[in-house]
Order: sequence, then C-alpha cells, then structure tokens
Amino acid sequence: MLAKQQRKRRVGRDDYVRLHPLLLATLGFTAGAIGTLIATIIVAEFHYDDSGVAELIHAQLQQPALWVADFAPFLMAAWSYYLGRSGQNNISALSRQIEALRTQAVMLEHQARHHMTHDVLTNLPNRALLLKRLNRAIRNAKQVKERFAVLRLDVDRFKEINDALGHDHGDQLLTGIANRLLNAVADDTLVARVGGDEFVILVPNIGAVKDATEIAVSIEKTLKQPFTIDTLDVDAQVSIGIALYPDHGNRKQELLQHAEVAMYIAKHEKSKFSLYHSSYDNRSPQRVTLTAELRQAIDRNDLVLQYQPKIRLTPGATPEFEGLIRWPHPRHRTLPPQEFIPLAERTGLIKNVTQWVLTNALQQLIHWHNQGLDASVAVNISAQDLHDDELVDHIAKHLARHNIAPHRLVLEITETSIMVNEQRASDTLHELAKMGVRLSIDDFGTGYSSLSHLSELPIHEIKIDKSFVADMAGNPTHKMIVCATIDLAHNLGLEVIGEGVADERTFRQLDDLGCHSAQGFFISRPLHAQDVAVWARSTKWLSPLTHRH
Repeated sequence: MLAKQQRKRRVGRDDYVRLHPLLLATLGFTAGAIGTLIATIIVAEFHYDDSGVAELIHAQLQQPALWVADFAPFLMAAWSYYLGRSGQNNISALSRQIEALRTQAVMLEHQARHHMTHDVLTNLPNRALLLKRLNRAIRNAKQVKERFAVLRLDVDRFKEINDALGHDHGDQLLTGIANRLLNAVADDTLVARVGGDEFVILVPNIGAVKDATEIAVSIEKTLKQPFTIDTLDVDAQVSIGIALYPDHGNRKQELLQHAEVAMYIAKHEKSKFSLYHSSYDNRSPQRVTLTAELRQAIDRNDLVLQYQPKIRLTPGATPEFEGLIRWPHPRHRTLPPQEFIPLAERTGLIKNVTQWVLTNALQQLIHWHNQGLDASVAVNISAQDLHDDELVDHIAKHLARHNIAPHRLVLEITETSIMVNEQRASDTLHELAKMGVRLSIDDFGTGYSSLSHLSELPIHEIKIDKSFVADMAGNPTHKMIVCATIDLAHNLGLEVIGEGVADERTFRQLDDLGCHSAQGFFISRPLHAQDVAVWARSTKWLSPLTHRH
C-alpha cells in the first residue's frame, strides 16, 4: 500500500514537471501582452489625449517603437518556455539521480543482509542462517512427525594442504568442495559453511537411517575425485558425522554437537563417516568433546605457553626457558599438557599443536632478545612429530623466518617416542642435529632404553626424570640412579639436567654430584611470557652478563 502511494506521488510530480514549461510560456505571453498594451495606452494618452480604440490603433500604426513591443509577448513566451524546459531537465536529472541513489541503497542493503547470513568465500549459508533453518526444521518436523538429518563434514588434513599450497589455493579448494556439495544434494537440502574447513548439510524428510548413510556415501564419492587447482591435482578427503532428529536430539545445539562427535569418531577410526551413538559419549567422554574444542583452540590461538627456567649451576651461562603449553579451557580449569596432548596424538592434531608451539616459542625468543635478554628456548615434540617428513623443513623455515641461530632451539624428546620407530626417529634426529638444533632426552629413566643405546644418537643432553630427583634425599635407591646417570652422561660427553628440584637440599646434592643444570619450583615456577624478562633481571640465579647493555 505504501509503495502504491509512493508511485502515485511520483506520477503526479512527473506530470507537473511535464506541464511546467507550457505554464511558464502562457504566463510569459500574458505578461508580454499586458506590457505591450500598457505601453500603447501610454503613447495614445501622451500623443492623442485619449486611449480609445481608434487612438490605440493609430498609436500602433504611427509609432515604430510599439512594433517592437508587439513582439514582446511572443519573446516572453519563448523565453519562459526555454526556462521551463531547462528547469524540467534539471528536475528530471535530479529525479534520475535520486532514483539511482535509492536503487543503490536498496542493493547495498540487500548485500548487507546477504553477507549477514552467507559465507563470503563460498556464498553458502553461514552458521547464523543454519541455526535459523534448524529451528524451522525442528518446528516442521514436530508438526508432521518426520525425521531429518544433520551431516557435519571436516576436510582431513586441510591445514597441511593450506600450508603447502598457500591460502589462495586453499580458498579455491574450499570453493570447489562447496560447489560439489551443492551438486551432490537435492534442491531442498541446505549446505552451510560453519568454519574454516567445516560444512554442515541439513537434509529434510529422512525416511530411514540408511537414507542418511547413503547420502554420506554419495558425498564421499563426489569429493573423492581430485580437485584441479592451477594445474595441480589435490585430493580432499572428508570425515562425516551424522545426527538424526529426533533420534539423537531435539535441540539444534544438541544435534550439531552430536554430529560433530560422530565426525571426530569417523576421523579417528578413518571410517569416512559415522552415525552418532550415545555410547560414544560413555566410551570416551573427554575425547570426543575435547577434540573439537582443541581444534578450535588451536585455530583461535587460545592456547598459552608458560616458560620455566633451566639454570646452569655454573654462573654466567646463557639461561634456557622450557615452553610448557597450557589450555585455558572456557568451561573447565586451565588444562595441563598431560590432559590433552595424548588426545592430540590419538586424533592427529599433534602436528597442529607442535607447529603452534614452535611458532609462538620462537617469536617469544625474538621478543626477549629485543628486550635485552639472551636466552635459549626448549619445546617438546612427540613420537608422531619425529615420524613427520615435514618436521625438519618446518623447523628450518621457522628459524630462517625469525633469523634465529639453530643452537638457540632445544627439542625435548622422550625415550619412548624414539623407541616407537627407532630408525625413522634416528634419521630425523640426525638431520636436526646437522642443522645445529640441540636435542634433549626428556624424562630419562622412565623408558626402556639405556645411555649406551642413546649414545648412538646425536643427543646433546638428558633430563633426569623428576620422580628420581624429587625424593633423592630420602630415597637411597633414587639417589644411586641419579648418581649413576650423571657419571655415565659425563663419560659420554652429555650435559645433564635435574628436573623437579623443589628445595635447596636437592639443589645442593645435584651440584655436588656434578649435574650441569637444574629445573624446578625451587628455582622458579613456570612464568608467563611477559614476566620472564623481569624475573631474569631480578633473580639471583643468573649473572648480570646475561643481559646485553
């Protein structure tokens, strides 16, 4: 109704604009005629003392000046018409500009609304629109008593593809996946992009469970063919989790969460797709929930590194700080590594964690250097990292990017991680040592290897496990193990670090036994990154020569 009224007002205005030049011409002619008549009357009165009709005609015939005046009405009409036409053109131009601006504003408003509900890269519905459609699907399903499916997809090893090919090629891959998904589903099926490499498919009116699994199989086959990106053939495999309404939940968040749980089960078991089952939660309540959250924490940079000093018992040596990863969980307390690193190793996220730790630790090392603190940094790597073909190149690129001398980086490896695949681990360690990176055996004494066996590896130092160091004062057996380990390490030319030093007595015993370095609460608890330089300036453990002036 409002639009109809606006059209009527616009039509009336346009009619006035079209009539306006003729109206001005009429007024101009009238004004000119009146002016000519007045001039003729004045001449008749002045010359003939009368203004009758005969005198007016005689004045017109006898006075040439009035002949010019006779053209005044026509000149005025023509001039007024010209002004009217000019005004009409101006008004019409202004009207066109206003209409263009109105059209542009409507288009911009439409685009803004579209961007609020759609992904910019793929033009698929985003999470906001998905949640609205899920609400609508739940309402409709309740009314007609039908079942629908939520499929959640994640591209396997997408981060590796993205890092190897570059973000532009990664974006092209995501766009290609989006297009194939649209072609693989029916017109009434919603395909949404809800994260970096995560998609959700909302399939209405699922008759039976096998219908949902058949759709998952069809999607997997559709995406199995390589994607050609700038002459490169890229394989993009996916893991799919399936949750059904109302079988696996009757609320949108519950359905999305259960589909994600099933997706990570499929990823872990390498089964391509998995249908949610309540036993998944009972079987491993932390694994299935924390895996999804850990992946998000890595992507959002929500993890934290704290740094615990390792000090040389010989004054004046360069200090070393071990980066200890922490996860400030949004719903739980801050989680230590032993509560989520095994999970990362089982689910394949450990590579992402290691890359995050290396990047942040080396950036922090440069920051300390700029603050005047000369130091080294140590990070832990897992057995899977040692078997990663890209580890050596990845570390080399990090060191080159930050212009860091390789000996400033220490990699701590456990005995058991080396024993998983001894030859493969040995090859990786030799490459790292050749590069100049220092290597340390962490938690020594808790594995099944011996120093004589480890002597074949390019190890620079060993860390005696804190379970032996912490109670060596009260446990003669542990003290003997510590003493024997230090003596053997000296004979093999290895540095020795005692970790878990909690009091001065233990510290003095390590010093007397010839231990090179110590680490533990007696020296310092783990520090936040911004507190390390302050601690280094004020502690008694470091020589003033540690700082550059």
